[in-house]
Amino acid sequence: MSDVKIEGFELKPGFKGMAEDTGSDQTMFKGVQWGKVMMWIFLLSDTFVFSCFLISYMKGRASTVVDWPNTSEVFSLHVGSVPVPLLLIAIMTFVLITSSGTMALAVKYGYEKNRKMCGWLILATAIGGLTFVGMQVFEWSKLIHEGVRPWENPFGAKQFGSYFFMITGFHGFHVSIGVIFLFIYAYKTFAGHFDKEKRGWFTTMKGGYVEIEILGLYWHFVDLVWVFIFAFFYLW
Repeated sequence: MSDVKIEGFELKPGFKGMAEDTGSDQTMFKGVQWGKVMMWIFLLSDTFVFSCFLISYMKGRASTVVDWPNTSEVFSLHVGSVPVPLLLIAIMTFVLITSSGTMALAVKYGYEKNRKMCGWLILATAIGGLTFVGMQVFEWSKLIHEGVRPWENPFGAKQFGSYFFMITGFHGFHVSIGVIFLFIYAYKTFAGHFDKEKRGWFTTMKGGYVEIEILGLYWHFVDLVWVFIFAFFYLW
């Protein structure tokens, strides 16, 4: 069997050739923006971390002999004198999912070189993320005021508090980091850094609108993780 050439690169046949191609960024990742590849690798590793947290949560909840708190009651808000189950959580979820849509549009307008629309959409995404973090802070303060601690819980099983603060806190940390970068990227977009392919603050590499897509991958991941947290922690 003769060797195959793709875009000037000679690909050797068989498993040996496949191993060499996989180990060479010059072949397997030819034409792929390296920052995008590294973001995918980071998101894959972060998926394992969140998966471990959620699996641990399910194992802890299934093995406890004490009744698990009713999340519809724990996370309810009073509208007047009427308790509304999961009202705050529903609003938080809506805000975060909406911000994912504005981020997708920001990437679209970025590649179209529409700097103004791209910048405003990134800013809208950042405000959405900041709103989510603010509501999460309110949720934490409400439960702490009601006596929920990582080691104590007046609503039922003590493990509830530790799982709640660990999982939502770790996710909230991700959202907060994303919000910081969103505000930075909004500034860089309005300042025309991506149009000029200006070098970044902490790198010698030239930037471009592909950076917004890379940030978008991170933001969509954060939104997707929240969907699983919402389903497993709040609805179960």
